[in-house]
Amino acid sequence: MPGDYYQILGVSKDASKEEIKKAYRRLARQYHPDVNKEAGAEERFKQINRAYEILSEPDTRDKYDRFGEAGVTGAGGSGYEYTDFTGFADIFESIFSGFGGTSQQRSTKRGPVRGDDLRLDFRLEFKEAIFGGEKEIKIPHLENCQVCNGSGAKAGTGVKTCSVCNGTGQVRRATRTPFGTFAQVSTCPNCNGEGQVIEQKCEACGGAGRLQVTKKLKINIPPGVDNGTRLRVSGEGDAGARGGPSGDLYVFVSVEPDKEFRREGINILSEITVSYLQAILGCRLNVKTVDGTEEINIPSGTQPNTVLTLEDHGVPKLGNEVSRGDHLLTIKVEIPSKLSNEEKELLQKLATLKGESTGKGGFFGGIFHK
Repeated sequence: MPGDYYQILGVSKDASKEEIKKAYRRLARQYHPDVNKEAGAEERFKQINRAYEILSEPDTRDKYDRFGEAGVTGAGGSGYEYTDFTGFADIFESIFSGFGGTSQQRSTKRGPVRGDDLRLDFRLEFKEAIFGGEKEIKIPHLENCQVCNGSGAKAGTGVKTCSVCNGTGQVRRATRTPFGTFAQVSTCPNCNGEGQVIEQKCEACGGAGRLQVTKKLKINIPPGVDNGTRLRVSGEGDAGARGGPSGDLYVFVSVEPDKEFRREGINILSEITVSYLQAILGCRLNVKTVDGTEEINIPSGTQPNTVLTLEDHGVPKLGNEVSRGDHLLTIKVEIPSKLSNEEKELLQKLATLKGESTGKGGFFGGIFHK
C-alpha cells in the first residue's frame, strides 16, 4: 500500500501547487536512480513520481482528498502533453545538466558555426618532396552561396520563428515507464535545432546557404617533406554556416619511390657498381645525385660495400632548408665470371709477383672460372 502522498512529498494538505512542485523537484533530484544508488532509492523515486502525478493535477488531487487511494486507482498512465509536464522536464534537465547540458542551457538560436576541416591525400615525386615548390590542386568543398550570401533565404525574404518548437530549437516528449515518467528532449525536426525557419528558400542553394564547388588552389610544398607529412592550408576547408569561419584544408603527403635513390631520414642512399680493376687501381667517375651529376674519386684498393659520403647532397631539413643531409654512396665491385686468356695470364703473373697461389683453391682460382 502506498503511503500518504502529502507525507511522501513532505508537504501539508493545504500546500499550493507551486509548493508541491518545488518539493517534488527537490526529492526527485535526490532519489533519481541515476543519481542515488542506495538501496530503496528506486522505490522511493517511484513513490515520489506517483505522489506528484496525483497531487499536481487539481482533479486527481480532489479525488484523492475525498476518497484516498481508492479514488485515484488507475489515474494517470496515458501520459502528459508537453505543457502539462514542464515541472518534470525541468527536474530532468537539472539532474542531467552535468552530462552534456539541456535545452535550458542552449541558446534558442544557434550562432555561427565553423566549417568542417577537409583532408587531401597528395602524391609527390621523389625530387618534388626533396626540393618542394608550388603545386596546383583541385578540391571539392562547400562555399557560401553567392545569390543569398549564405543566408539561405530568397531575396526580399527572411526567417521566422519555428512554429513547432516556438523558437527553442527543441521538442519535449514525456514517456511513462515502470520506473516513473521521464522527459525526452530532442532536436526540433522542423528547424533542425535552429529555432527559426526560412520563409522562402533561395533557389540557388535550396536554403542551405552553401554550395558544393570544385576549386583550383595553389599550395606551397616546403622542401624536405616526407611520407605522412601534414600541411595545413588555413581557411580552405568548408565554408561555415550562418556566417561562421571556414575550416582548414589538411594535405597529407605521400612520396613515390625512385629507381635510383632511397631516402633515410634526411640522407639519400644510392649504389654504384665499379669493375674490380677500378676498385683495385682507383679512378674518377661521374655519379648521379639529386642535384645533378657529380664527379667523385674512387680510391685505389676500394673494398666492396664501401660507403662514400657526399656531404650536403641529401634532403633539406624540413623547416630549415639551409641544413641538408648527406648522400651516402655504396660501392659495389663487379667480379667477372669469365676472363680472356690474355687477362688470365696477366693476373697469374700478378699473383706470382704477390706470392699468391693460382691453384683451384687459390685466390684467383676461387673467383674466376672458364
